[in-house]
Amino acid sequence: MNLAGLLANLGITAGAVLVVMLIALGVAVARGRHDGVDTVWGLGFAVIAVVGLIVSGSGWLVTALTVVWGLRLATYIQLRNGRRPEDPRYVALMKRATGNPHWYAFRKIYLVQGVIMWFVSWPVQAAQYESSLGLLTWIGAAVWLVGIGFESVGDWQLSRFKADPAHQGVIMDRGLWRYTRHPNYFGDATVWWGLYLMACQHWVGALTVLSPLVMTFFLTKGTGKALTERAMGSRPGYAEYVRRTSGFFPLPPKPEGSR
Repeated sequence: MNLAGLLANLGITAGAVLVVMLIALGVAVARGRHDGVDTVWGLGFAVIAVVGLIVSGSGWLVTALTVVWGLRLATYIQLRNGRRPEDPRYVALMKRATGNPHWYAFRKIYLVQGVIMWFVSWPVQAAQYESSLGLLTWIGAAVWLVGIGFESVGDWQLSRFKADPAHQGVIMDRGLWRYTRHPNYFGDATVWWGLYLMACQHWVGALTVLSPLVMTFFLTKGTGKALTERAMGSRPGYAEYVRRTSGFFPLPPKPEGSR
């Protein structure tokens, strides 16, 4: 592995992330809302992967997998958010703004997400500097396939469920949602553990283990599962759904009446 090249690549992609987030802020100011940054989350990873591929000249497989994941996620979130008002999280955050509101938004929303995105992408960048496609590469790709399949099917099932007016106010507990309350977040985490395995062909890539751990933490304890469940907690039937359905890893649902 070209360690010097990888370090240079990390610096270049940090600059690319900064540019992406500045553009995202400009678009948000023009639109008067900041939930577009959720779309940029997936797009940013795709940009990092493409920039890394150009700089390294290798790693086409891990690049392709990252771009597919990022574009799918960005498209889904954009289509979902386009039908909604501004995300309450960003409304509440901007009400606490002090000083210049645009600078405040950049520091509290765009810079934070950009740093996390860049750090989480380290396994992808490390894998781009591993020229051989060994056993761990293909195992990682298989894990990635399970993850993106899980989140794609889960998102599709949820979208179809919500599109039916008869399901207004009803808890989604069918399909993959019968086995885990968050198939989308479980799929995301699985994707990133698969990409990490692809980086483990070399010991330098193995050292990036904190990246998928950070992603998993945010999906389970941060802005993913925990935030969603706080918002859903007061809905009728949700407590019963929580009782019988696994919180993250897919498991058979508990039988009715069990504790």
